[in-house]
Amino acid sequence: MKICMIGTGYVGLVSGTCFADLGNKVYCVDKDKTKINKLKNAISTIYEPGLDDLIRNNFRAKRLDFTDDLKKAIKESQIIFICVGTPTKKGSNLVDLSQVYSVAKSISKFIKSYKIIVTKSTVPVTTGDEIEKIIGKKIKKTLFDVISNPEFLREGEAIRDFKYPDRIIIGSNNKKTFKKMELLYEPLIKKGAKFLCTTRKGAELIKYASNAFLATKITFINELANLCETVGINVEDISVGMGTDARIGSRFLRAGPAYGGSCFPKDTKGLVSIADKFKSNLSIVKSVIKSNQNRKILLTKRISKILNNKIKNRKITLLGVTFKANTDDMRESSSLVLIPYLLKKGAIVKYHDPSGPKKDFTTNKNLKFERTLPKACENADLIIINTEWDEYKSIDFKKLIKKNNFKIYDLRNLYNNKEMVKRKIKYYSIGR
Repeated sequence: MKICMIGTGYVGLVSGTCFADLGNKVYCVDKDKTKINKLKNAISTIYEPGLDDLIRNNFRAKRLDFTDDLKKAIKESQIIFICVGTPTKKGSNLVDLSQVYSVAKSISKFIKSYKIIVTKSTVPVTTGDEIEKIIGKKIKKTLFDVISNPEFLREGEAIRDFKYPDRIIIGSNNKKTFKKMELLYEPLIKKGAKFLCTTRKGAELIKYASNAFLATKITFINELANLCETVGINVEDISVGMGTDARIGSRFLRAGPAYGGSCFPKDTKGLVSIADKFKSNLSIVKSVIKSNQNRKILLTKRISKILNNKIKNRKITLLGVTFKANTDDMRESSSLVLIPYLLKKGAIVKYHDPSGPKKDFTTNKNLKFERTLPKACENADLIIINTEWDEYKSIDFKKLIKKNNFKIYDLRNLYNNKEMVKRKIKYYSIGR
């Protein structure tokens, strides 16, 4: 099939490249010419393991094309995916749909024959109705259908998630489109993916509901971890005991920092905003959002306690600053709260991250990015393990840090308490 992906951000670039790898002809469209030029030179504009090779291979095979010519891409394609950003509006829970609606207006200028228009971006319920209205002002209804096909890609594991999905959700008010989309996804369905059909509004809500539930699981186990620390229980025992119940499942039951990234923070807020619009109180999701925000503050208080409230001039190192491993995504990462807090208290802070230095941190004489672990850990009074990169899972801290009185605060529970005690390392973790 011939496909047009509008937007070469995380969802558009990964999905477009993977569709090409399945044998389709894919046009990835973006108005950012600098980005398009990089992609034409097989330089990925996002950090995702394995993506560079896929882009290179499919571009060379001429299954993948990058362009800023929207008119041509729409003319050549049978299916048009909208993959632009839907961030949260500043100072509210509302979703900013300006990019989605702008793309809808652009699409309406170039449709000359029947097209299936697919919302891949995460959007609130009724957004598909609005897209249909916008396009319908210029184009006959017989020439297009608007459907919802939410993505469920995890950063760092997106290629595998695309190729081996649990389910493929298609929401449409025209049953004829289901067959066309089933044909598109046939290679994945043959490998075991469930193909689920519902209404357009149903598909829009499934995405939000899924992310809100996963965010709830993370927040739930984090709150239990607080209780475990107080009572003297190992939260990992609780996670295993709960997770082996088939009704609950073990995934997303690992205690750690507050959840972050591009999805959970904005999607929980987006779900609340749409519920408020229809005067439906989602009290559980509201509590999840509040608890997650409070968790970042709780971590700063714990750091202060570990250092006996003496942070000024202490040498502190953060290992990992992204919200999770295998991504360069800093959105809503706990480090965005922890580092400014430590600097404000007068600490001398270093950080290391395999994905490189971050522009998110303003220039400060007491803050430095280190490219190597030895330099990052050198002379540290406190090591904070913020992100669970593989590089941090088997560090010989005694070799890296020559002083005897350093401390480790492991926000990911990567190390064994008993082993740390044996090695006479002052070690603190989450819920243990």
